[in-house]
Amino acid sequence: MPLPQSPRKRALMPSSPLRRALRAAGHHLSPVVRVGKEGVTSAVAGQLSQALDAHELVKVKIGSEAPEDRFRTAELLREKAGAKIAQILGRTVLAYRRHPERPRFEPLTPAEKARASERSGR
Repeated sequence: MPLPQSPRKRALMPSSPLRRALRAAGHHLSPVVRVGKEGVTSAVAGQLSQALDAHELVKVKIGSEAPEDRFRTAELLREKAGAKIAQILGRTVLAYRRHPERPRFEPLTPAEKARASERSGR
Protein backbone atom coordinates (compact mmCIF):
# COMPACT_ATOMS: atom_id res chain seq x y z
CA MET A 1 0.00 0.00 0.00
CA PRO A 2 1.33 3.45 -0.85
CA LEU A 3 1.76 6.05 1.84
CA PRO A 4 -0.81 8.84 2.09
CA GLN A 5 -0.29 11.65 -0.41
CA SER A 6 -0.14 14.36 2.21
CA PRO A 7 2.93 14.17 4.46
CA ARG A 8 0.77 15.63 7.23
CA LYS A 9 -1.29 12.42 7.30
CA ARG A 10 1.62 10.03 7.93
CA ALA A 11 -0.10 8.73 11.07
CA LEU A 12 -3.04 7.29 9.13
CA MET A 13 -3.24 3.60 8.41
CA PRO A 14 -3.43 2.79 4.67
CA SER A 15 -6.82 2.78 2.97
CA SER A 16 -8.38 -0.66 3.14
CA PRO A 17 -11.70 -2.37 3.78
CA LEU A 18 -10.67 -2.51 7.46
CA ARG A 19 -10.18 1.25 7.61
CA ARG A 20 -13.56 1.83 5.98
CA ALA A 21 -15.23 -0.49 8.50
CA LEU A 22 -13.50 1.28 11.39
CA ARG A 23 -14.58 4.70 10.16
CA ALA A 24 -18.17 3.48 9.82
CA ALA A 25 -18.17 1.92 13.29
CA GLY A 26 -16.54 4.98 14.85
CA HIS A 27 -19.05 7.43 13.43
CA HIS A 28 -21.48 7.09 16.34
CA LEU A 29 -18.87 6.89 19.11
CA SER A 30 -18.31 9.66 21.62
CA PRO A 31 -14.77 10.77 22.53
CA VAL A 32 -13.41 8.76 25.44
CA VAL A 33 -9.95 10.34 25.73
CA ARG A 34 -9.12 14.04 25.59
CA VAL A 35 -5.79 15.70 24.83
CA GLY A 36 -5.43 19.02 26.65
CA LYS A 37 -2.91 21.79 27.05
CA GLU A 38 -0.14 19.43 28.15
CA GLY A 39 -0.35 17.48 24.89
CA VAL A 40 0.19 13.74 24.62
CA THR A 41 1.65 12.87 28.02
CA SER A 42 2.34 9.42 29.39
CA ALA A 43 -0.94 9.68 31.34
CA VAL A 44 -2.91 10.36 28.15
CA ALA A 45 -1.12 7.52 26.36
CA GLY A 46 -1.88 5.19 29.28
CA GLN A 47 -5.52 6.23 29.31
CA LEU A 48 -5.77 5.63 25.56
CA SER A 49 -4.08 2.25 25.91
CA GLN A 50 -6.57 1.19 28.61
CA ALA A 51 -9.50 2.41 26.52
CA LEU A 52 -8.22 0.49 23.48
CA ASP A 53 -7.83 -2.66 25.58
CA ALA A 54 -11.46 -2.33 26.65
CA HIS A 55 -13.09 -1.04 23.46
CA GLU A 56 -10.70 -1.72 20.53
CA LEU A 57 -11.91 1.45 18.75
CA VAL A 58 -11.76 4.82 20.50
CA LYS A 59 -12.35 8.46 19.60
CA VAL A 60 -9.85 10.99 20.95
CA LYS A 61 -10.73 14.67 21.14
CA ILE A 62 -7.86 17.14 20.76
CA GLY A 63 -8.44 20.37 22.64
CA SER A 64 -7.79 23.69 20.91
CA GLU A 65 -5.15 24.46 23.57
CA ALA A 66 -3.05 21.38 22.67
CA PRO A 67 0.55 22.36 21.91
CA GLU A 68 0.89 20.32 18.68
CA ASP A 69 -1.32 20.36 15.62
CA ARG A 70 -3.79 17.52 15.09
CA PHE A 71 -1.56 15.56 12.72
CA ARG A 72 1.46 15.64 15.06
CA THR A 73 -0.82 14.71 17.97
CA ALA A 74 -2.12 11.72 15.99
CA GLU A 75 1.47 10.61 15.32
CA LEU A 76 2.30 10.86 19.02
CA LEU A 77 -0.80 8.85 19.95
CA ARG A 78 0.19 6.19 17.44
CA GLU A 79 3.74 5.99 18.76
CA LYS A 80 3.09 6.18 22.51
CA ALA A 81 -0.08 4.07 22.73
CA GLY A 82 0.68 1.61 19.93
CA ALA A 83 -2.55 2.52 18.14
CA LYS A 84 -3.41 2.68 14.47
CA ILE A 85 -5.05 5.89 13.36
CA ALA A 86 -8.09 5.21 11.18
CA GLN A 87 -9.25 8.80 10.77
CA ILE A 88 -8.40 12.40 11.57
CA LEU A 89 -11.51 14.52 11.22
CA GLY A 90 -11.28 18.05 12.53
CA ARG A 91 -9.88 17.86 16.03
CA THR A 92 -11.07 14.27 16.52
CA VAL A 93 -8.87 11.22 16.00
CA LEU A 94 -10.19 7.68 15.61
CA ALA A 95 -7.69 5.22 17.13
CA TYR A 96 -7.75 1.45 16.76
CA ARG A 97 -5.80 -1.45 18.23
CA ARG A 98 -6.88 -5.02 17.61
CA HIS A 99 -8.06 -6.82 20.72
CA PRO A 100 -5.73 -9.80 21.35
CA GLU A 101 -8.48 -12.27 22.32
CA ARG A 102 -11.83 -11.00 20.99
CA PRO A 103 -11.27 -8.83 17.91
CA ARG A 104 -14.42 -7.33 16.42
CA PHE A 105 -13.00 -6.04 13.15
CA GLU A 106 -10.22 -8.46 12.17
CA PRO A 107 -10.55 -12.24 12.40
CA LEU A 108 -8.13 -14.29 14.48
CA THR A 109 -5.44 -16.15 12.58
CA PRO A 110 -5.40 -19.97 12.92
CA ALA A 111 -2.37 -19.78 15.24
CA GLU A 112 -4.15 -17.25 17.47
CA LYS A 113 -7.28 -19.43 17.53
CA ALA A 114 -5.16 -22.39 18.64
CA ARG A 115 -3.52 -20.37 21.44
CA ALA A 116 -6.90 -19.06 22.60
CA SER A 117 -8.38 -22.55 22.74
CA GLU A 118 -5.33 -23.82 24.69
CA ARG A 119 -5.79 -21.04 27.25
CA SER A 120 -9.48 -21.78 27.68
CA GLY A 121 -8.79 -25.52 28.05
CA ARG A 122 -10.76 -26.74 25.02
